[in-house]
Amino acid sequence: MPAPYIRTATLDDEDALGRLDRDTWSPLHAVMPRPEPPYDPFYGDRFGPRDHLVAEIDGAVVGYIRLGFPTPLASNSHVRQIQGLVVADEVRGAGVGRALLRGVLEEARRQGARRITLRVLGHNTPARKLYESEGFVVEGIMPEEFLLDGEYVDDVLMGRSL
Repeated sequence: MPAPYIRTATLDDEDALGRLDRDTWSPLHAVMPRPEPPYDPFYGDRFGPRDHLVAEIDGAVVGYIRLGFPTPLASNSHVRQIQGLVVADEVRGAGVGRALLRGVLEEARRQGARRITLRVLGHNTPARKLYESEGFVVEGIMPEEFLLDGEYVDDVLMGRSL
């Protein structure tokens, strides 16, 4: 399988990103209920194309990562937060998530950030291992923060310097 091409999202990616989001929904990483028609637009007031990097393989969108600010406070503007990472099921294990993660670290640095953080569900072992392998460390745990499929799940806060 060829290496993924990482680029900034465009308005034309909206339908593909929405489909990818719906197709990969899982209680392993989602705290919201499974999306049902009619579907909301992928882009909105809070996040647009400029806030996403996409991964393409052979011209098909196979993943994305969303980068934002953890708060609107000026005193926190040196920090960026990963607020979504999705990889198509058919390319899992092919380095797409790692390529997106490395791309977003580069983008955060380009924006002048000094730190990057994220939140990951405690039971999402594959994602946690990926983040740890790229230098993220656990900075806090909110025990039993979410009730998902009848089980309480921790919200794990991770971060690293840039």
